[in-house]
Amino acid sequence: MVVDPGQLRLLALIERHGSLTAAAHALQLTPAAVTQQVAKAERDWQVPLVIRGPRGATLTAAGALLASHGRTVEEASDRAEAELAALLGHLSLRLRIGTFQAAALHLLPPALTALRHRHPDADVSVVDVVSGRGADEISAGRLDLAIVASWGTPLAPPPHLRAHSLLLDPMVVVLPDDHPLATGQPADTELHLEQLRDESWVSILAGHAAREQFHDAAREAGFTPTVRFETESYDVAQALVGTGIAVALVSRLALTHAPGTTHRELAHPRPYRQLYAVTKTDASLTPLADMLIDLLHDVARDITATWEAPLRENQRSSNSPHGA
Repeated sequence: MVVDPGQLRLLALIERHGSLTAAAHALQLTPAAVTQQVAKAERDWQVPLVIRGPRGATLTAAGALLASHGRTVEEASDRAEAELAALLGHLSLRLRIGTFQAAALHLLPPALTALRHRHPDADVSVVDVVSGRGADEISAGRLDLAIVASWGTPLAPPPHLRAHSLLLDPMVVVLPDDHPLATGQPADTELHLEQLRDESWVSILAGHAAREQFHDAAREAGFTPTVRFETESYDVAQALVGTGIAVALVSRLALTHAPGTTHRELAHPRPYRQLYAVTKTDASLTPLADMLIDLLHDVARDITATWEAPLRENQRSSNSPHGA
């Protein structure tokens, strides 16, 4: 039997998307054409390959085995196409970036400005991508680099991706500016989370890693938080705090200094999120990715130094004989 690479790729697409219709869309074919191709493949291989059901399609054991080879065919085809494009000069100056809001506002712009000074002809694009989707978008070939966050747990991407650590972003407490813990103590006072055990909270929506981290930190501090308001956005959380109705745990990078709010650092050990730049392990076809990562490291160091400067100054003042 002569192996048809198209049949292998078709099975890989059905396995990935879970339906003949989605596979047809990926191949730019009609569902009827894909159904005919599946029937032909089953005749050629003389074994059932696809199980059709009311909720989509799954592969038989034989189909899954062939699909694994289909993924190899697809990856080889993608590499061939990418390498040819690079040879023709289409990819060397292209960089497709995905990032979330706080990084897009504070981390990415200085790095992109420096990159454009070095390569004014760079073909750069940026899209909003939530952290949980960044790696998938790179694997799918839609992005070259994604800035993502991991809440307290080191990021562990699959072998074909690489995570470059950028920034440790600590969580801080955002308070209404007339809150007793905001008005009755110096601005540089660090708070312990248990001091806020009786507060109403604005929190990230349940199911998000940030929400799980918050509940874990509260549990370690000996209380179950009273969550009155839920949101996907640190910006919304801070706006609600500004009304005086609750407090919130927000990442340092995401602080907006919303009207009616102030913030306090948490005493160690404090929750944090780790920011990463994710790329393909083999980024040889996107040389600008490595350059941008170096620039992002520079920006991250500057941001960290800005955060730490007041703390160092306070330490010097407290250690000075005239500090009182």
